Amino acid sequence: MGWLSWSSNPGQSSDGGRIAPNRTSRQRCWEARDHFFFCLDNNDIIDSVKGDKDARKKCGKEIAEFESACSTAWLKYFKEKRVMEYNRDKTIERIKKEDAATVQDLKSQGWTAR
Repeated sequence: MGWLSWSSNPGQSSDGGRIAPNRTSRQRCWEARDHFFFCLDNNDIIDSVKGDKDARKKCGKEIAEFESACSTAWLKYFKEKRVMEYNRDKTIERIKKEDAATVQDLKSQGWTAR
């Protein structure tokens, strides 16, 4: 066993633990995620966990690249984050519309801002 025994298996350290991803592997993961999400957007798929079958059918190449570039924990995180951000944005949009309607209603009743 030499000084560079880890080089034969870059995914595991000499004690069997996983090595944290470096900048290059993180960048590769993020690019694969972006390509996959772009494909999902083009096919109107928001939740690739619940719609896994449809996502694999329509974005098979992209999901394979995403799964090979990222760890399982990151896959789960990014997929769940996508749905959470979508729901957050829709909620903000709904609240803004409701607020605008409330302001219009108040103005029609004679309310004025000071």
